[in-house]
This record gives sequence, C-alpha cells and structure tokens, in this order.
Amino acid sequence: MAKATTTMIVCLSLLRVAMAATYSVTDYGAEADGQTDSTKAFLAAWSSACGAARPATIYVPAGRFLVGQATTFQGPCNNSAVTILVHGILVAPAGYTSAVNWLLFKYVDGVSILGGTIDGRGQAFWACKDAGRSCPQGATSLSVAESKNVVIRGLTSLNSEMFHISIFGSSSVKVQGAKIIAPGDSPNTDGIHIQMSTEVTILSTRIKTGDDCISMGQGASGVWIEKVNCGPGHGISIGSLGGTASEAGVQNITVTSVFFSGTQNGLRIKTWGRGYSGFVRGVTFAHAVMQDVSYPIVVDQNYCPGNVNCPGQVQLIPYFFFLYVIKRIAAPQSSGVKISGVSYSDIRGSSATPVAVKFDCSASNPCSDLSLSDIKLTFENKEAQAYCKNAEGSTSGTINPPSCI
Repeated sequence: MAKATTTMIVCLSLLRVAMAATYSVTDYGAEADGQTDSTKAFLAAWSSACGAARPATIYVPAGRFLVGQATTFQGPCNNSAVTILVHGILVAPAGYTSAVNWLLFKYVDGVSILGGTIDGRGQAFWACKDAGRSCPQGATSLSVAESKNVVIRGLTSLNSEMFHISIFGSSSVKVQGAKIIAPGDSPNTDGIHIQMSTEVTILSTRIKTGDDCISMGQGASGVWIEKVNCGPGHGISIGSLGGTASEAGVQNITVTSVFFSGTQNGLRIKTWGRGYSGFVRGVTFAHAVMQDVSYPIVVDQNYCPGNVNCPGQVQLIPYFFFLYVIKRIAAPQSSGVKISGVSYSDIRGSSATPVAVKFDCSASNPCSDLSLSDIKLTFENKEAQAYCKNAEGSTSGTINPPSCI
C-alpha cells in the first residue's frame, strides 16, 4: 500500500508538471558553466511563473548554474502551484558575503522544489570562523519564510555556510527524501532548522553535518520527523530555548523511526539557565536506534556552549601584583523553561559515554511527566548509567540503564 501511495504521488507530481506552463532558466539567459552569474535569469523565470494565471514550472536543466547573489523568490503569486524542477546544480558564489540567506522563498503559497543540488560552498566561511577572524554571520542556503504549502522533495544540499534549510514563520511545509551533507567539523551547519512554524513534516532524509541534524527553536509546533538518518552531527534537538525574554513555546513534536551514528547527541532538549519563561510539552520520541552516540537521551537546562558568557559566570579582574585572572563560577540561574509531557519509547543501541540518559532539569521548574518505556542502551557492551536532577516521571517495560526519575 505504501509503495502504491508513493507511486501515485510521483505520478500526480509529474502530471502537474506536464500540465503546467514551463519556463526554463536557460531561455532567460542562464548559463550551465558554473561561472556566469545566472541570478537575473532565475529571477526572471520566477517572475513569469509566479505571475502566471495557471500552474507553472521553472525548469533547471543539467549543468552547474552560478547564483552569485543573495536571491529572494517572493510572492504572493497569481497561482498556488509553482513547481521548480531541478536537474542541475545551483552554485553559491566563491568566498563569502554578508548575506543572511542565499536562496529565500518568502510569502509564497503552493511552491514545490523537486530534485537538484544546491552547493553552498561554505569552506571559505568556515576557515574564517576557525581562524577567529571577524566574519559575517554566514548564509543559510535555502530559507522558507512566512509561507505555506511548500514541498521540498529529493533535494541535495551541500556545504552550507550556516544552516542548510531554515523554515521560519511558515505552515504546512514538507521536506522529503533530502540529502544534507557537510563535514562533521563544519561550524553551525544545522541540517534543518524550524522556528515559529506549524505543521512541518520531515520524512526519509539523510543528514551528515557539523551541528544539529534537525533543530527546533521557539514557536515550533505540530512537527513530525520520521525515518531520518543522522550522523555525523549533534543529533535532533529542541532548543536552545530561554536565551531571550518572552519566547514562544515548543509543543506537539513527534520524532520516530530515526537512526543516529557517531553523533554528539541523540534526542536532546536544551535550554539556557536563565529565568526567561517558555515551555516544551507534548513531545514523543519513539523507535530510535543509537550507534556510538555520546549522549543518546539528554535534557540540559544549563546549556552554555563553550562555557563562554554563561549565566552566573563572573569574571574578576587581577588584583595586587598577581599576573593572572581569577574566574569564579557562580551557581547558575534556574531555567524558566518548563519541560513536561515528554515520552521516550523503544530507544535502543550504544552510548559512547557511560551516562546514556541524562535529565539535568531546572530547580525552579522541574521536568515533569517524563515517560520512559523500553529503553535499552549500553556502554561498551556493559550497563550504562542514568543521571537525574529535578526530574519527575514514570517508567514501564525494560529500562536500561536503570531509571533514576
């Protein structure tokens, strides 16, 4: 039945493309040589497709097309069925710019991006950051902002400067069959970031990157993640949250049938140890396999990467004639983000560290209604450990390591 359904979806997509008016970027002057800037051609093709009164297709043939400038494909369009059919490779400019987004879809309704490859060419930007120089923020390769009914299917994203795909302020967005690839040491190259968005679905996607495979920021709700293969990377994360005041909560999240290999984390919720309010609730983590994952299950409410400018950290100046700086770490503030109603079921595999399950929750807002069922995690073929602080909940079935909630 599933195979028949998939075949039907493909056939309907092809029928939609066949019936639509088609605008090839080469008809507008795009060159498939990887060197000629084709930005104007892509925008001209978009203008024609977006302005069409009936379904329209933008066709990108085989070859390498340089999109050498930050480009916004903006709606609203005259039709709600614009397909971008890509057989070629879209190439970012060499070096890096101050752009925040490379390819941005904004205010669109009913756009499908099918196939193709986008190459963010982030190597020069990563080298700048690694060298500690003054660098721009870095560009997200593909952004969907303030849009709805968007499908991204069969896309390959390579070497983004920052995030590969960002979904912001949008609804009814589906990413399916994507491949996202960057080196494991590439900084801040999150695979897919979701924020202030509802009804987002991510299916059958392979992510190898240097940061979170998928990250969910404030205002993410109604997210369904299924059949995602993650590694290398930092896992699938909710957060970080609580970094600024008045953040929207995260709720109704499902992560199921996922595989992690050699990642820093598996299933993670992270919040800053600040008093800013917020919440995480209604989260289901199910059917996950871990292979040498450093922290398979982790809730960290004292998140502070690099231990720099952490809440509660005080820097004292030198005094008398001693030529050193004394640093005193004060007790961290208590996170104001309330975590509740999070379930973990059928989580199995191997941890790369002794502590396979870690719930480090807020003193003033303890984690509540945590549920663990059928957890089977080992460390070096031996029993792993669990750590709990300010965590409340229940267990059922086999629980290894033994529960501490």
